[in-house]
Amino acid sequence: MNRLYLFAHIGGTAVAISTNEVDAVVRLNELSVVPGVPSHVAGLAALRSRVLTIIDAAALVNAQQDKPGGALVRDGGSHAIVCEIGGHGYGIVVDRVDDIQTVDSTPLPICGRIDPAWQPYAQGVIESEGRPYFVVSLSSFLDSCLNAQAA
Repeated sequence: MNRLYLFAHIGGTAVAISTNEVDAVVRLNELSVVPGVPSHVAGLAALRSRVLTIIDAAALVNAQQDKPGGALVRDGGSHAIVCEIGGHGYGIVVDRVDDIQTVDSTPLPICGRIDPAWQPYAQGVIESEGRPYFVVSLSSFLDSCLNAQAA
């Protein structure tokens, strides 16, 4: 089974995202900070006449409470993976984007212990060029956001 994946890093962790979920990868240069939102909501950005809610995935996974909104784009921009979930546009900020590749094998189950912060997000593991990547779904980051707000 061949699947196309986007390989990236979030909070220093290598991840693979099915390209079926990805609308685009963009460089963010300007964010509008929104007061009173959780720390993982970096702000709003305009993209081709669309307003995107920008989610800092590393802050969400690592529960970083001390990162102010807008800090992500201070040093020349950050990459965001643009997606549409539930009819809303989002940009999921990643540390870096490595590549897009076809993977011939299906994801393997996660064996062993992983950081508890990644348990809600990691769905399996695939290998590319001898390196393991957690298979994650962009919607899992948004599900986590909604669950945190409901609590």
